[in-house]
Amino acid sequence: MEDAYILQMEGSKFQDLYLCHCGISECRAGHSFGPAVRPNYIIHYILSGKGIFQVGDCKYCLCQGQGFLIEPETVTFYKADRQQPWTYLWVAFDGQRAKAHLQDLGMDSAHPIFQNGQGEAMREVVLRMLKQNSFFQEHQYHLQSLLYEFFAVLARNVQQMEGIARGEKESIYVQQAVAFIRNNFSRGIGVADIAGHVCISRSYLYKLFEEYLGVSPKEFLTQFRITRSKDLLTVTDLSVEGVAMSCGYGDAMVYSKTFKRIMGVPPSVYRKENRRDVQERLLGQEQRIKDIMKHFD
Repeated sequence: MEDAYILQMEGSKFQDLYLCHCGISECRAGHSFGPAVRPNYIIHYILSGKGIFQVGDCKYCLCQGQGFLIEPETVTFYKADRQQPWTYLWVAFDGQRAKAHLQDLGMDSAHPIFQNGQGEAMREVVLRMLKQNSFFQEHQYHLQSLLYEFFAVLARNVQQMEGIARGEKESIYVQQAVAFIRNNFSRGIGVADIAGHVCISRSYLYKLFEEYLGVSPKEFLTQFRITRSKDLLTVTDLSVEGVAMSCGYGDAMVYSKTFKRIMGVPPSVYRKENRRDVQERLLGQEQRIKDIMKHFD
């Protein structure tokens, strides 16, 4: 089952592109739809949670910030996760130029999955759609403008996920995981958080990292944090405790032990040795600049 807020249109005076229905659904655990076909195009965008979408032989595990396209008369199936069921918005539309507008965004049967960071903006547009009364002519024109606004929001930073072939899908999972680490390593995230963001199991994430990067997700995260901490040790005056916290370590002792295991020396020693090298390089650069400037005196 699902709790849904829906606007249903009854015909349209527009021909090129027109709204059929739209809504926002908060799905219960395991709620599914299909296998079924739809008479028009539908874009679903996941606001929170996760689930699966299947079209033909391709099955996608999707989560917040991602979406999928359903094309007319195409058999599809989608299902909310049992642990973190998704809440999504959808916009159904059709028209003589509907396919062309989708192609402008890079969406078609070969590329039904996309990623977009404009979730709040899309949600706001759909909420405004739901407030309209489709029986009034004024509201019909307003709904038409909101449909184009929805496409404009989609066009801001839509990224197609080219996951048709198995290898391509797996590569995308790794790319998403690495991006999540890069943007969140300072927050104390763990492997479970990374797997949850990508919507795959920890064991499968481990397999992909070993296959594509040659290290486990935990070791990759550790290496990333230590590399970042090396920069902070040499170019800032943060204490070792401050560096540890900035790199996602809640315990400075754990950070120091990890740093020594990887680098062979404690953070304080690394700082002294490498800060001296940095200062010498800077002094050398300063002297070279002075020498160059003498030619212009």
